[in-house]
Formats: sequence, C-alpha cells, structure tokens
Amino acid sequence: MDILQAIIIGIIEGFTEFLPISSTGHMIVASEFLGVEQSAVVKAYEVIIQLAAILAVILLYRDKINLKEIELWKKIVAAFFPLAIVGFLLKDWIKEFFTVSTVAWMFIIGGIIFIIVEQFHKDKEKPSQDIEEITWKQAMIIGFGQVFSLIPGTSRAGSTIISGMLSGVSRKASTEFSFLLAIPVMMAVSGYDLLKHYQDFIGADLTAFVIGFVVAFVVAYLTIKLFIVFLQRFTFVAFGIYRIIFGIILLMLL
Repeated sequence: MDILQAIIIGIIEGFTEFLPISSTGHMIVASEFLGVEQSAVVKAYEVIIQLAAILAVILLYRDKINLKEIELWKKIVAAFFPLAIVGFLLKDWIKEFFTVSTVAWMFIIGGIIFIIVEQFHKDKEKPSQDIEEITWKQAMIIGFGQVFSLIPGTSRAGSTIISGMLSGVSRKASTEFSFLLAIPVMMAVSGYDLLKHYQDFIGADLTAFVIGFVVAFVVAYLTIKLFIVFLQRFTFVAFGIYRIIFGIILLMLL
C-alpha cells in the first residue's frame, strides 16, 4: 500500500465511519478497485485510521465524557454488549459475508429501509429529543439493532440511528448516541485487531500510516460537525437514495 492509497482509504474511513452508508462496505469496495490486497499490513493500517476516527469523536464530544454524564454512559455501555457478544461468537462465520455482492445488496436494502422509516417519522413528536432523554429501553433497542451492522454494507451508524428513530428518539439524538456508542465499539474492535496485528507494524511504511491517521482524523472531525448541521435541515432520505444507487452500480459492475 503506497501513500496515495493510504490517503484515499483514510478519506473513505473518516468520511463514512459515522454516516449511515457503511464504512466497512466502502472500504471493501475501495480496496477491491484500488487493488489493495487485504494483507496483515493493511489490516494494521485500518486499525490506525479507526483510532483516528475515535479520536475525532472524543474531541468533539469531550463535554459528554465526564462523571456528570455517568447515567448516559451506563446506557451506552449496556447498548454495546449485544454487538460485543454476538460479534465475538460469530466473528469467524461473519467473514464469509465480506464480499462486494453482499455489500451491494445490503446497501440497497438499507436504503429502502431509510426511505420507508422517514415516511412515517415525525421528528418533533418523538419523546426523546435530546441524548440525555434516551431511556434504558431505547438504549437497549439501539444496542440490539446495532448487531445487524455485523453484516458488511449494513452500516453501524445506519443500524443504530434507525433503531433509535423507531424506538422514539429524534434524528439528532439518535445520531449523537450513535457517535458516542462508536467509542466503546471501535475501541474494542481496534484493541482486538491491534493485539492481532501489532507485529505487522514492524517493517511497515510508517509514513503512510501517519499520513493516513491525520487524514482520517481531519475528515472524520469535519464530517461529524457537518452531519449534525445537515440534520437540522434535512432528513435521511438522501442517504437512502445514495445507498440504493450505490448498491445498484455495484451490482452492475459485478
């Protein structure tokens, strides 16, 4: 993997990780078209740029990371466990679905779901308008909904946001809960992968790693800020349409 490839993959990770369009799906497709082999070094690089994305969330929501928000974090940790348990038990079986074909179909299905949900979602009528108002029941619904993100192309952000909206949470609160839920999820995944691939950093092109980290961090930071502004004026219909078009294009290319 050269520096240009590292930059492109870093941009994709930073831009797609927190949007409901599946970062894993885009990474699989990008690697396929860039001719980047899923080697141990590439896996190690993916850990680095995921850490950069986590850092962007922590920096933006640092006011939520304190003891005053302990009740919120109890719910976030509880919502994390369904994915952690199922992901650990099925980690080897899930890898069989990491194909462009699976990504394409899940993009289309997810896009249709977003459009349907938005047709019935009345944001101002939802009982939980702010992230602090999310109940334990809603947090657990989001947590179990997140399990679907194990299928590549589904999107962790997409599954958690949709689950939140269906459980009576506003778009903004669902999205911010999804951002914060990404912290334990991505730290667990990155930590596990880091233990598996730490030896692959030896002899790797650290210049590409550092550049990719910076690129992923900056892009993730800007994407999160712009995404919140976007949600104050628009719905998720545009993302649903994008998912469907992207999925169809992938199927045509296949």
